Amino acid sequence: MIETMFGTLLAVALVFVLAAVAARIARAIVHRLLRQLEIVGAENRDAVQARARQLTHALTMLAYGVAAVASISFAISRLGVGEPRFDPRAASAWALGHGLNILVILIGGWVVIRAASLVIEHLQHKLARRHSDTDFEWQRRAATLTGILTSVVTASVGFVAMLMLLRELSVDVMPILTGAGIAGLAIGFGAQNVVRDVISGFFLILEDQVRVGDIARINGIGGTVEQINLRTIVLRDTEGAVQVFPNGSVTALANLSKQFAYAIVDVRIVYNENVDRVMGTIRETGAAREHDVTWRPLVLEPLEILGVESLADGFATIRVRFKTAPLNQHNVANELRRRLMTAFVGRGIRPYAG
Repeated sequence: MIETMFGTLLAVALVFVLAAVAARIARAIVHRLLRQLEIVGAENRDAVQARARQLTHALTMLAYGVAAVASISFAISRLGVGEPRFDPRAASAWALGHGLNILVILIGGWVVIRAASLVIEHLQHKLARRHSDTDFEWQRRAATLTGILTSVVTASVGFVAMLMLLRELSVDVMPILTGAGIAGLAIGFGAQNVVRDVISGFFLILEDQVRVGDIARINGIGGTVEQINLRTIVLRDTEGAVQVFPNGSVTALANLSKQFAYAIVDVRIVYNENVDRVMGTIRETGAAREHDVTWRPLVLEPLEILGVESLADGFATIRVRFKTAPLNQHNVANELRRRLMTAFVGRGIRPYAG
């Protein structure tokens, strides 16, 4: 009996030693993967390391949990329990089979969720690295995306783990799968537009196509973007009306204020006016505008004369443009018109009055 107990204790100790070695190896693998990740910024590093610690703790619990179940099963089979109705062999077989599987499913599901959270957290900081830390609009949208991804992964892993647990407890999961399939099919048919809007909104936010405050034209309607939600995008047009577009219905989106914009001005003159003289006056006015201290930060390139745009109804149209900072094209265009009008009057140039 003493030899049996000593051998059992030795085997249990060996199992826990192997569990400790496995946990250390898993921790080393996680840290090695972390070193290979491209981490930028203290905030990113702290968040990723926190997720990595949670992952290593989960892996450690998995290793020691498996060791504990194996040790208990082995001890029962070796030492036996003297209760009248207790069958140590049956209990040991169940613990080694279903019990160990249940423990692996629970801890394994937690490990998968923690690992996915680590990857999603790193992805969020990697996307946010392309933008300034003060860009709160993008930070909010990146947090929304990561929250959605985390929720989807957690729900998916949790559902699969629940089905596996029920199966280990000898519960028939086919009715659950059938009911879930029928419910999913009904919801898919009834809410297909909502699903389409949500998926389109997800990629609209991920690709950073438009932001709050941008001047955009959506499905032919222009205005200022006021809200970007996962299902809808809200635009206020030039008349002040609020236009709400489901994301799935956006077929044409033009962002008029991304990175830069053009302030375009059309100058109409009568046919008998000297075109070269008019263009010279426009160039001088544009040059003076570029050297203005007030407007210099808004003008990115010198004035560009695109030439005579059209000839019709007794007048010629000369199109000119300034490359400007985003959201400033209207102010720059209005100021350019004012200065051109003053210069034309001073030089006796007669623009077409209609």
